Amino acid sequence: MTMNGDFELSMDELRVVARYVAETAQQVLPVFEDAHPDDARPRAAVDAAWEFVNGAPRTRLQRITSMDAHRAAKDAVTEAARLAAQAAGDAASAAYLHPIAKAHQVGHILRASANAARIAEIAAGEDPETANRAMEEARERATPALIDILQRYPLAPTGKSRPAQLMTTLDLSLRVSPQAGPDHAGG
Repeated sequence: MTMNGDFELSMDELRVVARYVAETAQQVLPVFEDAHPDDARPRAAVDAAWEFVNGAPRTRLQRITSMDAHRAAKDAVTEAARLAAQAAGDAASAAYLHPIAKAHQVGHILRASANAARIAEIAAGEDPETANRAMEEARERATPALIDILQRYPLAPTGKSRPAQLMTTLDLSLRVSPQAGPDHAGG
């Protein structure tokens, strides 16, 4: 099955994106759960993402749990917990990434990794080097298939928030990555 829009995305490609985002969300999920031990909405979203990654069809489950995790983010008591819940919501919604050449779609691919970098930075007392290391880990996890998908989209929108800045940095670095190849550098 192929999704047509400004370009094509196959279910396998959507699973590549969902895996990348779910891996990140899984790592930062404890940040939310430590702050909100009785709120299972982000965990449900990560679980729904993994169901899709592991071959289940995308269903309303991914949509509903994504929306619920984003609501949990709004209810979070700390910036780090909010970012972790948002990453979980992004993991579930990755199953529904749109094949349209709009910059905001890049957020569905990279925002969770930017959020994880910001969470690491916060945990290290606002040390930007910690965020840089987390971004390097995100770059290393990006497969050639993920980079190929990313490069179908325009560059990430620039924003003023620290996670938005980190996402822009990650986006640019992936597009010039040796994994990207000469035909894709610069997007």
